[in-house]
Amino acid sequence: MSCGCKTSGDSAHNCGTKSANGCDNVDTCGNSYKLSVFDWLSNISNPVSEKCDLVEVRFKNDRKCFFRNIHNLPLHIGSIVTVESSPGHDVGVVSLTGELVKIQMKKKKFSEENVLKIYRLANQKDIETWQEARKKEEQVKIDARKIAYSLNLQMKIADVEFQGDGGKVTFYYTSDSRVDFRQLIKEFAGVFRTRIDMKQIGFRQEAAKIGGIGSCGRELCCSTWLTDFRSVNTNAARYQQLSINPQKLAGQCGKLKCCLNYELDSYLDSLQDFPQTSTTLDTENGKAFCIKIDVFKRKMWFAYVDKSMAWYDLDIEDVKKMVSQNKKGEKAKPLEEMKLANTDYNVKSTDLIQESSVDRFEKKFRGKNNRKKDNNRPEPKTHTQSVVSKQNRPQSNRQNENQKESGNNKFQAKKKNPKFQKKRDDNP
Repeated sequence: MSCGCKTSGDSAHNCGTKSANGCDNVDTCGNSYKLSVFDWLSNISNPVSEKCDLVEVRFKNDRKCFFRNIHNLPLHIGSIVTVESSPGHDVGVVSLTGELVKIQMKKKKFSEENVLKIYRLANQKDIETWQEARKKEEQVKIDARKIAYSLNLQMKIADVEFQGDGGKVTFYYTSDSRVDFRQLIKEFAGVFRTRIDMKQIGFRQEAAKIGGIGSCGRELCCSTWLTDFRSVNTNAARYQQLSINPQKLAGQCGKLKCCLNYELDSYLDSLQDFPQTSTTLDTENGKAFCIKIDVFKRKMWFAYVDKSMAWYDLDIEDVKKMVSQNKKGEKAKPLEEMKLANTDYNVKSTDLIQESSVDRFEKKFRGKNNRKKDNNRPEPKTHTQSVVSKQNRPQSNRQNENQKESGNNKFQAKKKNPKFQKKRDDNP
């Protein structure tokens, strides 16, 4: 049954999925997994006569390993293979083939001496055993957490992975301190009746395995494309002039966000032209110290020591000139004069898309009492205007209006007559 993923460039390739909903249900296809690699050498012919027999195989979530295709099997991205493991065998999905595998091995410093071999293409029995083991993982994780909680161990079972033949189960856990899980392994072996393997991972690796949506609205970088986790410290936030707020700077793993390092190099390059934030200016009105800086506008805010509530923004070129004057022993101009000199040449910017407007998302309804003045709509006439307009009207229209007014006056006088009131009361 074809999954239709087209990851290998040919939709006729069979990924081995045997379900009604295809590979999207059982997660066996190469395109359904995280951290996929685009093979940009797939359409390029190999100039070397010898074909590369190394293959990258992906298992659950982000776990990958390299194997050797000793039997020259016709493998492509998405093929389900049975590979060598200790003990027994495992089942995985081919995620990369060709010369690009050697580059990945060199990047991860994986030695070719430790490469295991591929047994065969997975048959129907291998796939059924593999899928049955995958279905038990969620319940096993819940039971394992209960056992660890009963033993009062300071650890968290993050994920569970069964081997393809069901002969071994690996428990991934996180902990802040060293854990003595000798008694825990005995409990697991007695309950699950299989070989137990415990592997400790970091909090970033836990977030990569579980996945999720970040505060930016996208999937987590660690679970989609980020393969290595570099250290992130608070200096990256300080260089980018971000507020040191742990709730905003921390990701779902509880650590600082990896994206703080993405634009750090650009900020560091821009900050090389800035004077140091500890710079103090000796002006005619007193000493001034730096409050903050704006990397994009290339400005620095200064305030006097005696009047720290009044801030003055200056260009970095002006700040450099003032610093050079202080080095010569001269006092610089007051901050007020420097700011006025800069404002003469500044042009007021207009916000065309109204990003700074707070109520740009609110709908402005026109009520009866809050009608906006329309330029095309005539203004209401006053009494004097109505009298003048009546005089300017034609004679026929004025006669008709006089007749209406006389009729209305007669009706009002008739209503005040007591006989008319009595007749209205008599009628039902």
